[in-house]
Amino acid sequence: MEPAPYDARVWRDPKRPLWLLALAVPTLPFQAGGLVALTHLRVFWWWGPFFAFVLVPLIDWLTGPDGANPPDEAMPRLEADRYYRWCTYLYLPLQFGALIWACDQWATGRLSVADDLGLAVTTGVVAGVAINTAHELGHKREQLERRLSRMALAQTWYGHFYVEHNHGHHVRVATPDDPASSRMGESFWRFLPRTVWGSLRSAWELEARRLSRRKRAVFGPHNEILTAWALSAALFAVLTAVFGLRVLPYLALQAVLGFCLLETVNYLEHYGLLRRRRPDGRYERVAPRHSWNSDNTVSNLFLFQLQRHSDHHANPLRRYQTLRHFDEAPQLPSGYATMIVLAWFPPLWRRVMDHRLMTHYDSDLTRANLHPPLRRRLFGTTGALTATAPNTPPDARNAG
Repeated sequence: MEPAPYDARVWRDPKRPLWLLALAVPTLPFQAGGLVALTHLRVFWWWGPFFAFVLVPLIDWLTGPDGANPPDEAMPRLEADRYYRWCTYLYLPLQFGALIWACDQWATGRLSVADDLGLAVTTGVVAGVAINTAHELGHKREQLERRLSRMALAQTWYGHFYVEHNHGHHVRVATPDDPASSRMGESFWRFLPRTVWGSLRSAWELEARRLSRRKRAVFGPHNEILTAWALSAALFAVLTAVFGLRVLPYLALQAVLGFCLLETVNYLEHYGLLRRRRPDGRYERVAPRHSWNSDNTVSNLFLFQLQRHSDHHANPLRRYQTLRHFDEAPQLPSGYATMIVLAWFPPLWRRVMDHRLMTHYDSDLTRANLHPPLRRRLFGTTGALTATAPNTPPDARNAG
């Protein structure tokens, strides 16, 4: 007997109510204050990093991965469901409400320096994940979502991300030309200044080129980078005017921590992966094999499925609730929350990731995106691999 025809109207997203969990992140400063008031333990001002890098990895480990994809027939209805959009929209009022509340706490002077720093780090976690929310909104065609994306970036002074990510990274991803694609043998601490400066420079060049084509002045109101920075300046000026200069160092600290968190995610998303050049000199099309993925359920809920990164690069306009798992995509051993911490400790990162990268390329490192010092150490003038046995992960300690 043949199975009955599939009816897309019957399918329901089993994770539909769970997407609201993502809104727990912008409330982390409120949670910290509540826990301090409830327990009288001031260590809870540091609740943000504990939540993000201890609690979430633990729950990821307990719940495991979720490789289920929505049926193709249900995709149009799922994409059109505005409930999922409101889950992202609501991040912003909570984000800025938490920032204002944190400024009020800093301004009172009642907290110790350690407490102020803990609250700044907790607020920095909110700011970093806000860039991910901006990422989801900034890829959409609706003007409202694009504006909300730019607003979400104001807290970290990272408005140029809106330009560089959409028009730079998505074009050059997994190539040596991309400042946001990390290379095998390159530690996160070497990658960080390269990607921060390189992304900023690339964003400015892209925006200057766009304005030149439209015959508009680079230094003017149509420059999307300058207007984004003006939004950040206005936000910080208002908060400083209301709460005093005392809040300014903590505002700066949370902003730096926020964009460093984003760049850590950039580091792990394409580590060592490389698109080949075609005979015409152009790079091959982006494929699932060019992004590291993770299907850990809880991390995906908190990050609007950013971890299904291959499908995002294949379909940048696709909304987070319809992103798919690809079996052929290289898989991280855990969710982003765990991998972020590993990235901060290069020896641990290399121990976990280098052999996975070599397995992905069948031990042929000529196919990997290598950090230049590592490439020079591994390859002779003939192009032959010289410094490592085929099945042994290279020791990159001296390369980056």
